[in-house]
Formats: sequence, structure tokens, C-alpha cells
Amino acid sequence: MIDYLSGQLTEITPTSAIVECGGIGYEVNISLIDFTSIQNEKNVKLYIHEAIREDAHLLYGFTSKRGRELFRLLIGVSGVGPNTARLILSAITVTDLEQTIASGNDSILKSVKGIGAKTAQRIIVDLKDKIKVGESTLISMSSTSSESYDEALSALIMLGFTSQQSQKVLKKLFADTPSITVENAIKMALKML
Repeated sequence: MIDYLSGQLTEITPTSAIVECGGIGYEVNISLIDFTSIQNEKNVKLYIHEAIREDAHLLYGFTSKRGRELFRLLIGVSGVGPNTARLILSAITVTDLEQTIASGNDSILKSVKGIGAKTAQRIIVDLKDKIKVGESTLISMSSTSSESYDEALSALIMLGFTSQQSQKVLKKLFADTPSITVENAIKMALKML
């Protein structure tokens, strides 16, 4: 699984970037907000979410781990796919989206093209407990524990568990024992899932 790509930005459009790493150019889907922050850069580092389907192997890139984590939370909501999540993150910054969900303000979500009242409400209901402004997973954890959390989450998803159920269990484990190792987190999560 790819955690991030760090390399030369060879091409960029508002929706995708080509990042050359070791002589290989990777096409990465990006949000408009990330496009504006990297469009004039020569070298970039993008945190990656891989979506492997029967007909395609897609990479979604984010300039921050918080952005990637929010993307993963969004695609865990029923009815929100990767393109819809990217559209939301193109219209609303990560910080603003966290505040919108935490405050339950669905009007901001409904202002995003293609997001109706039901989807906006579902996003808020599903994610309100997972996002607390100033205490989001990646803000409250130390960088070591957030890396361990990401590793454990990736492992559970690769084992076939859904992102949503894996995140729920891991957040509880890391909240109870912030210094838990990746290996122990995975073992304990497997017993709880």
C-alpha cells in the first residue's frame, strides 16, 4: 500500500497531478484546494489513498494527512464515493468541513454541487462523533501514534474489514492506550471486530 508519493511534479490540472518518483510518473487525483496549494511547486509530497477496483487502480492525493483521513471518513458514509468526497474537499477546506460536521450545519454541505439534503444529513450523522474540532484524530494524537493508527487501519482494510468499522475500533484503542504498538492494535482490533 502506498502511504505517500514524494517527487517532481511534472504535470498538473485542477483535478489531477503527475508525480514522478524514481523515473515512474504516477497519476494522482487531487482536489481543487490542493491544486491551488501545489500548482506552482516543483517537488511535492502527497499522502495517498489507493482505490483498487476491477477496472482501475486509482490514486487520490492530499497535501495533509488530515485531508486524507477526512476523505477516508467521507467514503465510509453510505452513498458517498471517492469522486463525491473529492468534490466536497474541493469546495470546503478540511478545517471548515470538520467544523461544519461538528456543528451539524448541513446547509454548507448542501451548497456543494451534487450533495442533497439526505446525503448532507447522513454525512453529519455518521461523522459527527468521529470529528471534534480541535480534537480530530490526527490533531489529538502524537505523530507517532497517528502513524501507528494509519498503519493499523491500512492493515485491517487489507484484511477485508470496512474502513468505517476499523476506524471505530482503532480510535477506541488509541484513545485508551495512545502508546499501543501497531501489532498489538491490530491483534486487539481483530478480537473486537
